[in-house]
Amino acid sequence: MINTLTIGEMAGVVWQYLKDHGKTTLTAVEKAVPAPAGAVPMAVGWLAREGKLEVAQEKRSVYLWLTES
Repeated sequence: MINTLTIGEMAGVVWQYLKDHGKTTLTAVEKAVPAPAGAVPMAVGWLAREGKLEVAQEKRSVYLWLTES
């Protein structure tokens, strides 16, 4: 079950994954992070809203990376 606590926890897991791996695709993060279905995109939104990561589409892929701050 996805709730605010789950999304917040997944945001931490996604942040750590990006810290360890650098710029990567949303698909790669979804495959690598054990999370309930739909939780990773919600966590990405959480992090983006907080200004912790950048999101950009390049051709058919969506890339994510941590901001410098």
